[in-house]
Amino acid sequence: MSSLKRMMVLGAAFALVASCRDSSRVTDLSGPARPTPAFATSSSSLPHIDNTHLALPMSVSANLSAFDCSNHPGPQITFSGVTMLGGFGVEMQFSNNVKGTHLLSVDNTVQLTEVPAGAEIVIPKQPVLGGVGGNPFIWVQFINGDGTAASDEIFVGRCVQGAGWHVTGPTTALASATAEFSVVSCSNSPGPFINFDGTLSFTGLSARVIFRNNDNPVGGPHQADAQLSQDVVVIPPGLSYTFPKQPVEGGVGGNPWIFAGFTDGNGVLLGDMTLLGRCVQLSQTAS
Repeated sequence: MSSLKRMMVLGAAFALVASCRDSSRVTDLSGPARPTPAFATSSSSLPHIDNTHLALPMSVSANLSAFDCSNHPGPQITFSGVTMLGGFGVEMQFSNNVKGTHLLSVDNTVQLTEVPAGAEIVIPKQPVLGGVGGNPFIWVQFINGDGTAASDEIFVGRCVQGAGWHVTGPTTALASATAEFSVVSCSNSPGPFINFDGTLSFTGLSARVIFRNNDNPVGGPHQADAQLSQDVVVIPPGLSYTFPKQPVEGGVGGNPWIFAGFTDGNGVLLGDMTLLGRCVQLSQTAS
C-alpha cells in the first residue's frame, strides 16, 4: 500500500473515532436536564420564594343590624363580625434524587405553619347607609383589594323583615407572601440545617352591601329600579404578618435538592413548588 493510501486510511479511521466520541458526548448531555433554581435570575442573592397574588381561603361570619328603615335617608345598618383565616404556611421538600425538572423522589417533607387555621380578624362595627327607600332588598358580596369579586352575592333579606341578620360563607383573600432561606449547615447527620423567615401582606378585603328596591321573585337575574352599594372594610389593605427567623431541619443527608412552596393551614399547596437548589450550592450563594 502506498504511503498516500495509508495516510488516507489512517485519516478516515481517526475521523470515525472522533465522530464516535462526539456522538457519545452529545448523548450524555441529552439526558434529563438538571433544573435551574428559580432565584438564580432574581435580583436577590438569598434563596427565596414569593407570590404577589396568593389566594388564601377563609370564611367570614358577619352581622348586619338594621335600625332605621325610613324612606329618607333610607335604611341605616351596622356591619360587624369576625373573619376566620384558613391558615398559611410553607412546605419544604428535600430530595436526594432529581431525575428532571418535574421528576423527583421526596425523601422528607417539613411543614411550617405560620398562621394557624381559624386565626381571627375582628371586623369593627361600621355604619352602612342605604338611600334607596325605606324597605329595600339587601345583598352582601365580598370584594378583593384589587376590585375583583371574592364571592357571589349573598341575599340577606328585606329591611323590615327583621332587625338583624347573620351572614356566613367561604371566600378568598388576596395576599403577597415571601419567604427567605439561609443555610446554616449541610452536614450528613441529621441533615441540612436552614433558617427561614418571611412576611404575608394582604391586599385587602371589603364587604359590599347592596340595596335594591325591587327583586325578581321568580328567579333569574335580580331586577332593580334603583340600586346603591357601599363597601365596608373586612381586612384592611396592608395588614401584615411577619415571621421571625426559625430553624428547619432537613434530615436527608448533606446535599439534597431543596424545594419550597406556600400552603394553607391544612398543608395543602397553594400553587407549585419552587426549586431553591442543592444545599451546598445555597450555602455558597448566601455566603
